[in-house]
Amino acid sequence: MTEIVFEHVAHRYGDVPVLEDVSLRLAERRIGIVGANGSGKSTLARMVNGLVQPTSGRVLVDGLDVARRGREVRRRVGFVFTDPDNQIVMPTVREDVAFTLRRHRLPADQAAARVDDALETFGLSDLADRPAHKLSGGQKQLLALAAVLVARPAVLVADEPTTLLDARNARIVGEHLAALPQQLVMVTHHLDALADFDRVLVVDAGRIVADDAPAAALEAYREVVA
Repeated sequence: MTEIVFEHVAHRYGDVPVLEDVSLRLAERRIGIVGANGSGKSTLARMVNGLVQPTSGRVLVDGLDVARRGREVRRRVGFVFTDPDNQIVMPTVREDVAFTLRRHRLPADQAAARVDDALETFGLSDLADRPAHKLSGGQKQLLALAAVLVARPAVLVADEPTTLLDARNARIVGEHLAALPQQLVMVTHHLDALADFDRVLVVDAGRIVADDAPAAALEAYREVVA
């Protein structure tokens, strides 16, 4: 597993502290992050691939400083947003998945095979030539996953990937996430989805207030929000 290390990490937005003195060593395959809105949980997740930089301290991915070697880190760490419209950039489904591979400079036949495989994995083959922004919400989130995972990152960070979905589509996306071979770091409000994770972090007011197996960590979270 990839080792993700936070060393005395803090982050401020202007004068407002968002994270304070976070030190972690994460190497489990499936790690959940929970917390109330505004707790700092999404900021914590976005630091793993450099979308947010620490104000102080540092984040390392397999020894690579995310602030200094962000390009290398982002080859290892993929990121899926809550709203897939934030990351769909190309006109059609196939083009959007293929766009991810441009910087990898693969031979054309290898790139096409990877795209076809990703479309099939996420049930999008029949939609390959459909306008990407006209898909349903669930289909868009599956497209976002396909477009990130076609690059075969070692780690996927997912920031509330089912929050905007109805129950059926949340279940479908959740099943795909559960089946991933990649290491998964997931921020979520859907606590049931974390029942069989290896580790759950509870963030409150910018600090890690619980770090445990799911049952114990989620009980601590319920006490925090109560």
